[in-house]
Amino acid sequence: MSADHSKTTTMDVDTAFLKSKRGILKVAEMGTLFLAFVCFAVASRPKYITATVLEFLITSLLLLLYLLKLNKRLTFFFWPLIDVFNSVFAAGYFIVLSLMALTTYTVTGTLVGGIIGLMSAGLLCMDSYTLFKNITFNKPRSETQSQDNQ
Repeated sequence: MSADHSKTTTMDVDTAFLKSKRGILKVAEMGTLFLAFVCFAVASRPKYITATVLEFLITSLLLLLYLLKLNKRLTFFFWPLIDVFNSVFAAGYFIVLSLMALTTYTVTGTLVGGIIGLMSAGLLCMDSYTLFKNITFNKPRSETQSQDNQ
């Protein structure tokens, strides 16, 4: 019964990610999604509340994944591609949702939530563009690594 208790796993926190373009973009997405959630909550719009909370949770989980460097430990998914798909579908969904909120508003909270939702959609579009630009499928591995270091 000689169990080795000296092995401890440490979590590396990538603070440089928060200072990078992608990190700032993720934090800005979370901020606008939270503001849209607050506006829709004040206006009592359950459909809009659900969508903003769901995307806020997905974005915060992806941010946590990159911040704790779990994307390097969980290699069974290609995380940047999952992030691109999330950003593209969420951007499209938020464009439609925000336009619906803007055209059918009866309370000012719905109007402001729709405007902030369009801002979130813009940030999600920028995120998907920057991620897709960084993903390379046809380049050899050495060229991809040298581009990441620049």
